[in-house]
Parts: sequence; structure tokens; C-alpha cells
Amino acid sequence: MLGAEQLVALILFCFVTSVTPGPNNMMLLASGVNFGFARTIPHMLGIAIGFTAMIVLVGLGIGRLFELLPWLHGFMKVAGVAYMVWLAWKIANAGAIGEAREGARPMTFLQAAAFQWVNPKAWAMALSAIAAYTLAESQFTSLFVVAGTFGLVNLPTITIWAMFGVWLRRYLSEARNVRRFNWTMAVLLVASLVPVLFEG
Repeated sequence: MLGAEQLVALILFCFVTSVTPGPNNMMLLASGVNFGFARTIPHMLGIAIGFTAMIVLVGLGIGRLFELLPWLHGFMKVAGVAYMVWLAWKIANAGAIGEAREGARPMTFLQAAAFQWVNPKAWAMALSAIAAYTLAESQFTSLFVVAGTFGLVNLPTITIWAMFGVWLRRYLSEARNVRRFNWTMAVLLVASLVPVLFEG
């Protein structure tokens, strides 16, 4: 089992990696602005539960596929980048808040959960957490502690981004301001891909 100091370090790691900007948080911010808090809840739950499941599955050996099939890593990277560029385009063209309510839809639970598998930041977080906080002598137990801790810490921290988006709604009542915001979020989402594109 993880000791008290290791558990505190894990909680801090979960908090910092979950609350800092990344594709998930940029999309939650945009969703909070465009759809409000209630309609963004499935998106938040999809991230939290989907990422927790991802840690368990990667820890149980799925991550080893990248070692056995190196081309799969490149394929996942290309697929992830292409998908995020497409999401950025959807965010940029979401329109005014009223238009978003009528036409566009927030990300569903399943879409958000599936997105974790093409999200480079999620992969980096999962692999780092497993490498740093699972113990050889209690591999399965420590893996589930890591996954459970992420599940408990991740949801409240990503909720902050959706709530911030809801708070911004009151200042984005004009259609042109919402469009500017959406384009800014789209650019930031694409910018979050830069480390992925230029990693060795």
C-alpha cells in the first residue's frame, strides 16, 4: 500500500495535472460558456470516469501495446491531433449562446470518455502516475488506489473550468463576444497540441 507521504504526493500530482490547462479543460470552459453547467455535467463525468478507467486499463497492460507495436503510438498521435483540430473547428463555429442552444450539442458522456484515449495529455498523466505511484509488491492494489485518487480529485478540479465558463456567460451576452471567445478557445485547444507535434 502507498504510505501517507506517497498518498499526499499522489493527491498533489492529481490536482496539479487535472487543474492545469489542457484539451479537456479548454473544452469544458467553452462548453460552460455555450451550454451552461447542467448540460456540461455529462461531459465532466465522461472525463473523470473515462480517465479513471483509462488508468486502470493502461496499468493492466494495454499501454504495453505501444512497446509491442510502435506504429500504434504514431497512429494514435495523428488520430488525436486530427480529432482535436476538428473539435477546435466545432468550438470556433459554435455561434452565439442562443444559437448554441438550438443547433449545437455539448459533448456526451461516452464521447468525453472515449476522447481520453486520443488526448495526449491524458496519456502523459496516466503513464506518469502509473510509473511513479504503483508499487511492484502491491501492483494491483496501488494501481486501483492511483485510479481511485484520480477519480476523486479530477472531477472537482475540472468542474472549476466548467463553472468558470458559466461565470463568463454573463459577460458574453453579445454574439460577437461569444464568437471571439469561441475562436480564442479553438486557438488555445490547437496550441495545446504544440508539445505533441514537436516531441521527439
